[in-house]
Amino acid sequence: MAKKEPILILKNVNKVYKGGNTAISNINLTIQKGDFICLIGTSGSGKTTTMRTINRMIEPTNGEIIYKGQNIRKVDPVKLRKKIGYVIQNIGLIPHMNIYENVTIVPKLLKWSEEKKRAKAKELIKLVELPEEFLDRYPSELSGGQQQRIGVIRALAADQDLILMDEPFGALDPITREGLQELVKNLQENLGKTIIFVTHDMDEALKLSTKIVVMDEGKVIQVGSPQELLRNPANDFVKKLIGEERLLQARADVTTADQIITTRLTGGLLQGYKPYV
Repeated sequence: MAKKEPILILKNVNKVYKGGNTAISNINLTIQKGDFICLIGTSGSGKTTTMRTINRMIEPTNGEIIYKGQNIRKVDPVKLRKKIGYVIQNIGLIPHMNIYENVTIVPKLLKWSEEKKRAKAKELIKLVELPEEFLDRYPSELSGGQQQRIGVIRALAADQDLILMDEPFGALDPITREGLQELVKNLQENLGKTIIFVTHDMDEALKLSTKIVVMDEGKVIQVGSPQELLRNPANDFVKKLIGEERLLQARADVTTADQIITTRLTGGLLQGYKPYV
């Protein structure tokens, strides 16, 4: 059987700004369809820069990025962004447009029929467990968690296979964040989407990802599954980022990342809590 082509390949990608400031250096990543990739590192490590080169919001200085077999430099940036979903921390919903109009921005640009747009919006809002009548509301009428759910489905509205998520839950309270993490993981698994997710939160990375990419000073330090990082951190930087408590739990034969996260939830307060947010 023929080997499947990766959905995304980054080959020796660099970004050097004027004055010689190197944001990212020799980034090499191969991402398969259906992967949930978490980019994690300290502030300034190059996570968001790496992500934004993928949809050409930042143009790399050199190197190649291949999306679905095509070098993205040969694709018009606007057309490329219509093919790749994007979710940001502050959501970016347009306040004077109702939820339906926000969700169907890209389908409208793609000239979908009104019937097709309406059907997709109804389908998606059910997926994130919000009532259909919310489509007629405006962003200011929704809670922060509800708005973030809309931001997620807007990224799915044009059936893009690849979704970029830049610290989408960083501004939310822990309980709302927990519910949205579960939601995104379930959507990703059920819809077969490929997600690249930037986070500062190691528990979030361990919980969500199939593969974690640890970055520092613009370079990739280690790539591996949550279990691989817990069992075999590459160096002291990775050990510090993971944290001594998690590493001790891994050595004590706690077999899954989920178990390690669960043991860290004080008194089990978040377990089984599925808020309507």
